[in-house]
Amino acid sequence: MEKQRDGSILLFDGVCNFCNGIVNFLIRQDKKGRISFGSLQSDAGQKLLREFRLPQQDFESLVYIKDCRIYQKSTAALEIARDLGGLWSAAYILVVIPKPLRDGLYFWIAKNRYRWFGRKDHCMIPTPEIRERFID
Repeated sequence: MEKQRDGSILLFDGVCNFCNGIVNFLIRQDKKGRISFGSLQSDAGQKLLREFRLPQQDFESLVYIKDCRIYQKSTAALEIARDLGGLWSAAYILVVIPKPLRDGLYFWIAKNRYRWFGRKDHCMIPTPEIRERFID
């Protein structure tokens, strides 16, 4: 896991179709491969949650680890957009919206994501081409 510590790590709900779609989108957009990925349910994800003293059974939030700092919910999404660069970084302007409002919208989407987008029986298995972007 040390290799991934040099960049940013996004922990996501591995059984959520919406979350998997976001990961696939980020893999395409992050052409320099600066972001590594891991499911919250994986051994590596659970280890990082313990290390940062975060709940290990709460899969309602993205967890973005960058420069040894933790970002969650809407702030994680905005940090990721900023890190993508280009036009995506313009979305970071939304940080001016008060966090309770941003996180309220985030929570509403998170609560309904399985109903709207479905869920898998198991975490996604990355293709061999992108496997190196996933933490073990």
